[in-house]
Amino acid sequence: MTAIPYGSAIVLFCGLICAIVLPRMKPKRTIAKIWIVAGLIGFAAGFYLQVRTPQPSAIDISQFVPKERQEVTVSGIVETLPKLTRSGNSQIWLNVSAIKEQKADGRLYVTLSKVNGQDLYPGQAIAIQGNLYKPKPKMNPGGFDFQKYLAQEGSFAGLKGTAIRLLDTNQKLKWDWWMIQREIVRSQAKQFGEAEGALISAMVIGGRVVDIPFDIKNEFGKVGLSHALAASGFQVSLILGVLLTLTKRLPGAVRFGIGAIGLIVFMGLTGMQPAVFRAVVMGFAVLFGILFERRVKPLNSLLIAAIILLIVNPLWIWNLGFQFSFLATLGLLVTVPAIAKRLDWLPTLIVPAIAVPIAALIWTLPLQLFAFGMVSPYCIPANVAATIFISWISIGGIVNAGLNLISPAIATFTTPLLYYPTLALIHSVKFVCQLPGNSIAVGTISLILMLVLYGLVCTPWMLPRFQRQWWVFLLIGINLVFVPVWYVRSNLLQVTALSVGQTPVMVIQDHGRVGLINAGDVNAVRFTVLPFLQKEGVNQIDWAVAVSPSDGWATLLEEMSIRSLYDFSSKRTSAVSLEAIQQLTARKGKHLPITARQTIKTGAIEIQFLSTEPTILQFGIGQQRWLWLKDVPNVSQQQALGSNLTGSEILWWSGRRLHPKLLERMQPKIAIASSRTVHAETLKQLQLRQIQTYETEVNGGLQWSKNQGFRTTLDEDESEGAFL
Repeated sequence: MTAIPYGSAIVLFCGLICAIVLPRMKPKRTIAKIWIVAGLIGFAAGFYLQVRTPQPSAIDISQFVPKERQEVTVSGIVETLPKLTRSGNSQIWLNVSAIKEQKADGRLYVTLSKVNGQDLYPGQAIAIQGNLYKPKPKMNPGGFDFQKYLAQEGSFAGLKGTAIRLLDTNQKLKWDWWMIQREIVRSQAKQFGEAEGALISAMVIGGRVVDIPFDIKNEFGKVGLSHALAASGFQVSLILGVLLTLTKRLPGAVRFGIGAIGLIVFMGLTGMQPAVFRAVVMGFAVLFGILFERRVKPLNSLLIAAIILLIVNPLWIWNLGFQFSFLATLGLLVTVPAIAKRLDWLPTLIVPAIAVPIAALIWTLPLQLFAFGMVSPYCIPANVAATIFISWISIGGIVNAGLNLISPAIATFTTPLLYYPTLALIHSVKFVCQLPGNSIAVGTISLILMLVLYGLVCTPWMLPRFQRQWWVFLLIGINLVFVPVWYVRSNLLQVTALSVGQTPVMVIQDHGRVGLINAGDVNAVRFTVLPFLQKEGVNQIDWAVAVSPSDGWATLLEEMSIRSLYDFSSKRTSAVSLEAIQQLTARKGKHLPITARQTIKTGAIEIQFLSTEPTILQFGIGQQRWLWLKDVPNVSQQQALGSNLTGSEILWWSGRRLHPKLLERMQPKIAIASSRTVHAETLKQLQLRQIQTYETEVNGGLQWSKNQGFRTTLDEDESEGAFL
C-alpha cells in the first residue's frame, strides 16, 4: 500500500480510524496507541521507499544513449558472473565508470556472445564496445516490462556488446564468494554432467548463479517445482537442522556459533536473494532463542525478517521471490498445523510431506494467478513425491560441494549416491509434463480479486469459529475465479494485433473460440504469443492461419494444440515446416492447405483468402471488415482484385508506401502498421484523409473489442499507472 501514490496517507488514515473505532468495539483487547504507531510507521515507510527508489543521475549511462543506432565503448567494473540467456548469450551487470573518454556512472545490463562473456568475473575492469539502448516498456498486453525490471534493479539502459577489452591485463584476483560458486558449479558439472550437475548446484547455491538448462527449468515450472531450483528456506532449514542435531550435546553458545557460521556461509554462496535472506534472518532468530534459552515466536520472527529485508532494499516489495517466500512461509506457520491435525490418521513421517505443499499452495495460489494465470493440477502430488529427492539431493549436494573443494578424488565416491536420484527426479518431472493437462492456463486475475481471495484465505485463520467451514470459503474462491472468467470469455469478441516486429501476428477471441493469424519467429512465440495466450487463459487454439513462412509454429505446438491450421502460402514454399506438421498431427490437429478465393467461416469470424501474390486477406469480425495486405498490389493486381479492396473499415499492412489511388479506393477508417514507421508520403495521405493510424512497434500491441473500441498497450499502462 505504501508503494503507491498517496498510499502512505491512506495507511496513516486507516491507522487513525482503527485507533478510534476498535477500542470501542473491543476495549480490553485493542490499544489505540498501537494502531497510531502502526499508521505512523506505514506513513514513514512510504517516504523511505521514495527516497531509496533509484533515479538516473545527470551522468548516468542512460543519458548518453544515442538517438540513432551506433556503436559506443563503455568502461566499468563487472559486478556478477555471466549468466546464459534463452538466446544463448552471456549476460552480466556492469558498474559503469566512463563512456568513450567521458565520465559516466550507473548500472548497465550487458549481453555478450557466449565466447566473449564466459570468462568474465566480478571485479574485472573491462571496456565493452556495442550498441547502447534504452529498455522498452511493456509492448503487449500481459507482456514483460523490461524497462520496469531494469528500474527495479537500479538500471536504466542496456548494451548489446560486440567486443570486449581488458583494461588491466595484470589485475590480481581478490578473494570473493564467486570463486567458490564457480568452482562448485564447474566441479559438479564435470562430475555429474551438464544438466544433472546444474540441477545439483542449483539446489546447493541457488539458480541465480547456475545456468540451469531452460528445458529443465520450464518443466519444473510447469509442475510447480520451481522452488526446487532456487536456494530458499528449505535448504536453510536443512542446513540449520543438521547442524543443530549434530551439536545438540554442546553448550548453547557453541551451537549458536556453529549455526551462525553455517548460515553466513550459505548466504555468501547464494548471494543476497530475498528468499534466502528471509530464511537466514529467521534462522538467526532460532539461534538467538537457543543462546538465550527463550522460545521463538515464528510469526514475530517472520514480521521482523520482512522489516529487515525492506530496510535493506525496499524495492524487494515488488520482487516475486520476496512475495512468494513470505506467503509460503506464512502458510507453513499458520496452516500446516490445521492440515496436519486432519491427517493424523496417516503415518507421522508422511504427514509433513503432504501438509507442507498444500499449505504453501493455498497461500501462494492467488499471487500465482495474479502474476502468471497458470496452475498445475499435479502440483501437490509432484511436490509430495519430490520431497524425498529434493531433501536427499540438497544435503548430498552440499556435502559433495564441500568435498570437491577439499579433494575432488574423494568427492567422486558420492557420484552414484547423487547422480541416480537426480536423474530419477528429472525423468519423473518429464513424465508428469507429458500427462494431459499438466499445466492449465486459467488467465490472470485482477488485483482486487487477488485481495478478495487472500481475505477468504485469512478468514478461517483469523476467526477460528469459521475453521470448520473452510470448504465454504474454498467453494466461494473457486467460483470467484472460474465463473466470471467463463462468463467473460463466452461473451468476448476481441482482436489483438501483437507487437512482434515486422511479421504481423493477430489473436482473435470469438465467444470462447480462439484464432491466430501467423505465429512469428521462435522468439516472438516464446516471449510474446505464448505469454499472451496463457495470461488470457487460452489452452487450445481452435483455428490458425499460416501466411508468412515461420519457424515459430513448431515452438508453439510444443506448448499448445491447434485444431485446424490453414496453410495459405504460395505454391513454391509452405508457410508451415515439416516438423510443425508432424507435431500438429501428433496432437490430432489438421493441416489444411488453402488457396486463393476460398472462404472460411467460424463463429462470428469470416476469412476470405483473396490472393497469394500479392498475399491479401479480408476478415469479417462481427460487423467490421479488416483488410490485410502482406504485399502491396500493383496497378494490374488492383484491377484484378476489383471490388474486394473496398468496403473494409480497417487496414492492416506493413507500413510501406501505399499509392494515393489505392488509399482512395480502399478508404479505411483505421490504419494499423506492423512496423516502427510508416512511409512518409503514405503517412501524409493518411493524415489528410483523417485516418487514425497506429504503429504496433511504437504504440505497442493494439486491442479492439466491441464495447471499448481500440486501445493500445502503452496508453492503457499509462492510465493504469496514473490510477495507481
